[in-house]
Amino acid sequence: MPRHYGPGCSDGIDPAGQIETDLPDITFQLISLLFLAAFVAGFIDSIAGGGGMITVPAMLIAGFSPIHTLGTNKLQSLFGSGSATLAYARGGHVDLKSQLPMAVMAALGAAIGAIATTYVPGYVMQAAMPVLLIGIALYFGFKRSISDIDRHQRMTPFLFGLTVVPMIGFYDGIFGPGTGSFFMLAFVSLAGYGLLKATAHTKMLNFASNIGAFAVFALSGVIVWKVGLAMGAGQFLGAQAGSHLAMKNGAKIIRPLLVITCIALAIKLMADPANPVRVWLGV
Repeated sequence: MPRHYGPGCSDGIDPAGQIETDLPDITFQLISLLFLAAFVAGFIDSIAGGGGMITVPAMLIAGFSPIHTLGTNKLQSLFGSGSATLAYARGGHVDLKSQLPMAVMAALGAAIGAIATTYVPGYVMQAAMPVLLIGIALYFGFKRSISDIDRHQRMTPFLFGLTVVPMIGFYDGIFGPGTGSFFMLAFVSLAGYGLLKATAHTKMLNFASNIGAFAVFALSGVIVWKVGLAMGAGQFLGAQAGSHLAMKNGAKIIRPLLVITCIALAIKLMADPANPVRVWLGV
């Protein structure tokens, strides 16, 4: 089932909604460069999220069509989020079995979001994202009380898993950038998790939402498997390095990297000449 994107979608799908089929020559040099980009993305994503702002542009610059980029990116990101999840679980920061219901809700939300891209205008998300990301950066940057220590939860785990988790999963399927930051904000502000615990649980739910969206892309036949698997290896190794660094340093590294990642992603989105805000303002 091919995904069609309407005008104004930030991912660069052509306005007619047609899936491009041309692919660049997949050489050893190209795969090596994408492997390196995926390693860096996996490292950053395992700590603060936002790895897609490295891998998606890298694939577009390499000459892949937007739709193949999105599909392949979901394949390779599975390795990164899965690798980080295993590392955090081995470190005792997340109980995979007890969090399984939340993971299922995240996957369902993402699958529905991936299907809904046919109907929801991309420019809505594109316009709101920079503002939301800057808001998250300000929250984590100026709220000094945030640490690795758990705080009072404002929402029961059952209600959190039933509402917030599938909503963020839906967002991941329909748009994607900043999903990890939204999970982090929700875990800290609503579930009362400390930063390290929030990071660990974020990667598990991000892994689950990636599975949901990936399933839709796989059925669409828009995944370049050779490239996705090679980048997946880079993601896996990068995520292992990043997650171990996060577990060693906790909030001292998670907070600043999260703030920097959110601001960088907001700037990247606003720098796009096709961003609806820029179009509306005529700049």
